[in-house]
Amino acid sequence: MGVVRVTRRGQLVLVAAAVAALALVPVAAAYLQFGYAPDVADPDADHGERVASELDRLVDDAAERATGRPWSEREAAVRELRAALGPPVDTLERSRLGDAVAVHVTENESAVAGVACPSGRGRAFGDCERDGGVVLQERANETVVVAVALDVRVTTPDGTTTFTRVLQPR
Repeated sequence: MGVVRVTRRGQLVLVAAAVAALALVPVAAAYLQFGYAPDVADPDADHGERVASELDRLVDDAAERATGRPWSEREAAVRELRAALGPPVDTLERSRLGDAVAVHVTENESAVAGVACPSGRGRAFGDCERDGGVVLQERANETVVVAVALDVRVTTPDGTTTFTRVLQPR
């Protein structure tokens, strides 16, 4: 083995390497502050509002498909509404499971008890019926979906939020 001699050139190389390493520290800190690390807090913490707005859209679409059947076929209209809501709600319930967010949606029969069907002067609407969490009204011998009541439970790692939503399609 030979003798290692430290020269000014070697010292300069060591100092340059130390400066380069120190220059990377602010870059690493900025990287972590901008949220690029995988374990940074979830920026989408308001799951309940997002679920509610998605349910608004789903109920509007399903009610549009079920509305218009003859009043005598109102039970079939409710079945069609539930069939149209089923797959999209199932997808909504499973959509964020990978992010540890679970959503559960069920009909709420008692919440529609307070829903009043449109009536009054200048409106020649017929009967109003409730079937589970769905309110129907007869208008010109056609079935119209007036409201759908849903219970929603959103569970995240931070806790559980539950709410009831009475949706009145447009």
